[in-house]
Amino acid sequence: MCKEAIHLYDYIKGCVTRVTPEYITVDQNGLGWAIMTPNPYAFHITDEIQTVYTYLHVRQDVQLLLGFKTLEQRELFKKLITVSGIGPKGALAILASGVPSQVIGAIEREDETFLVQFPGVGKKTARQMILDLKGKLHDLFTEIDVGEEEGHTLLTMAENDALDEAMLALEALGYSQRELNKVKKSLSEEEMDTEGYMKRALQLLLKQK
Repeated sequence: MCKEAIHLYDYIKGCVTRVTPEYITVDQNGLGWAIMTPNPYAFHITDEIQTVYTYLHVRQDVQLLLGFKTLEQRELFKKLITVSGIGPKGALAILASGVPSQVIGAIEREDETFLVQFPGVGKKTARQMILDLKGKLHDLFTEIDVGEEEGHTLLTMAENDALDEAMLALEALGYSQRELNKVKKSLSEEEMDTEGYMKRALQLLLKQK
């Protein structure tokens, strides 16, 4: 398939009818689009029309439709997958925190320690990210976090199975059961929804490595 096919879909508008640890389903006039996202629980099942910014990733053996809540997430995803050693799944894991500015800030200040905390990103890949992307992302983003502090997290009330759903989603992104067990205990003492657990877990995971 020709390269141009990757850019056929700019966005899809529809109702989110299903949320799973790996993807969401968007109903558009009776057609259900299965869309992989960095954090499926950032989307909610509702009758309201939502906009999902999309990217069609085509390989010889598979076609993946990926979706993002913001244009900033999608544009950073497109930049990340140009780096040797980072595929779509790895890029989704990096974007799962929903804070592109933190990732860009780490690249700009050459913070390898921050970057290697993501699944599948070793020192070699972190260095390659810096070499390939430093100084090339300012045109895409107006606000870049160049400080050392972590972003704030919105905490909301959780349902009983919210923590388990968050753990499944993080496992789908590539985090190991050993890593997840370390943070699950502390998370069980907090009350929030699945998206909140995802964000808080990612903060803890990035601290523990």
